[in-house]
Amino acid sequence: MAITTKAKATKEKSLKDRYYTGIGRRKTSVARVRLYEKLEKKEASLLVNGKEIEKYFSLVDFTRQAKKPLEITGFLEKARVTCIVRGGGLRGQSEAIRLGIARALISMDEGLKPVLKSAKLLTRDARKVERKKPGLKKARKAPRWSKR
Repeated sequence: MAITTKAKATKEKSLKDRYYTGIGRRKTSVARVRLYEKLEKKEASLLVNGKEIEKYFSLVDFTRQAKKPLEITGFLEKARVTCIVRGGGLRGQSEAIRLGIARALISMDEGLKPVLKSAKLLTRDARKVERKKPGLKKARKAPRWSKR
């Protein structure tokens, strides 16, 4: 029994669009990352919210930081990454993307875990801004005390 052209096209598309996911968080930023194995020549290698990463992040430091897991593992030219980032500022977003890419690389190839772990790219930085308490001016700053 022969495979119909529609079934063959669906099978090829499913192999072409195969991706690995990773979620990265930092402060209030959340990044949902998809890592595609094959990079087509026309496509940009890293897209953030539909834009190229260089256009999304104005500073080179944020771009370099987000690409670090791909550079260390050698997948910068071999893979295509799309990210959807919400919340926080640019620094928190770039660090969330970095963690999401590292997690997606591990879901793709478990052998990359020691390399990424030694570069400290798998650690979730859980520091957040502390909330303001009632009766205080900021999270910990109290109003000036006077005896009378």
